[in-house]
Amino acid sequence: MTMVSGTAPFTPSPATAPNSTPRAALALANVQYEKKGAIAYVTINRPKVLNALNTPTWTDLHAAFEDAKADASVRGVILTGAGDKAFIAGADISELAHVDAYDAEESSRFGQGVLDLIENLGKPVIAAINGFALGGGCETAMACTIRIAVEHARFGQPEVKLGLLPGGGGTQRLPRLVGKGRALQLILTGETISAQEAYRIGLVNEVVPAAGLIDRAETILKQIMANAPIAVKFSLEAANKGMETSQSEGLVLEASFFGICAATEDKKEGTAAFLEKRAPQFRGR
Repeated sequence: MTMVSGTAPFTPSPATAPNSTPRAALALANVQYEKKGAIAYVTINRPKVLNALNTPTWTDLHAAFEDAKADASVRGVILTGAGDKAFIAGADISELAHVDAYDAEESSRFGQGVLDLIENLGKPVIAAINGFALGGGCETAMACTIRIAVEHARFGQPEVKLGLLPGGGGTQRLPRLVGKGRALQLILTGETISAQEAYRIGLVNEVVPAAGLIDRAETILKQIMANAPIAVKFSLEAANKGMETSQSEGLVLEASFFGICAATEDKKEGTAAFLEKRAPQFRGR
């Protein structure tokens, strides 16, 4: 994660069944968290230090995404950074400099757990990358469903320059996204690349002007949210779990989820709407 930060161990929370009960607003110190309609907006809010990740920030991120997961009214999330310079520029080096081997491993597991939560939220998460995405920032972006970057964004895993290696999933997610050879070049050299190069190698989905970043993220999210929620959830799960297993095992999982979706009211509504030449009205059932 650049550079892992923090010393607090991460303990996965038990699964929480989504419900429609109104939820109290979260009071978070380093993350802005708000909901507008079916979209939750999570903004890393440490612009003076380029939104660097420290232990309290990781903890706030965990709390925000746990809330988004549990709130049935939230259908998708947009994650971005405050200001116009950085999405997340890496770890808080002032904190990182003082961790020992034990704390570093616990810190790594903590951050990995938060990013696993984001990746496996069961709802789409769009990374709106508004500047530097280095180290833990690049790793956080890679945990998201889709990555949209501004033209001046920069990406990289510069941990080796600090005597470390990526600790928030960079050695695992980056090869899966861009291929082993290109990933190792980035990890071993610590070089940074432009948004345009990140797009070329498949690290980001789109590059857009800064003024249109959030609008484009919202447009993509609304396209996804117009579809059947259960089908979206299982599509995400099939793709994520399928990457961790063989293709044949992934196909078995896909067929199982296909069968589950075929038993839903949304499937009946979707097929009926298609035959009747009207827009479907999905209810997530």
